Amino acid sequence: MPSRPSLNFDDAIFSGNEGQLAVDVIETPENIVIRSAIAGVKETELDIHVNEDMVTIRGERRMDPLPLNATVHFEECFWGPFSRSIILPSKVKADEAEASMKNGILLITIPKSHHHVRVPVRHEPSL
Repeated sequence: MPSRPSLNFDDAIFSGNEGQLAVDVIETPENIVIRSAIAGVKETELDIHVNEDMVTIRGERRMDPLPLNATVHFEECFWGPFSRSIILPSKVKADEAEASMKNGILLITIPKSHHHVRVPVRHEPSL
């Protein structure tokens, strides 16, 4: 019986060699909250960029080397570089964003911008 080709999880699920981070995006009246389970990643290995309408999270999950005689039966966890860009559902105050990690959960809280600009309509004289 011919053997099946092994499934390379990276190729099957992710484009290129970079994994896509799974996130939850929650909106409250005052904040946008993004949370993600990223166990195994140190805070110092995360790169988070926030602007008024998008958040980008980058990092890398490193795996300890396996013994040479080890047999991997399942490999479903993604190891290596990952990133995720999230278009936010409303404008935010990027300079007031806060991020924390607890028990492998990344939590980013960004206050929403309630700044509205009134645009006056100019009267143009008729010809």
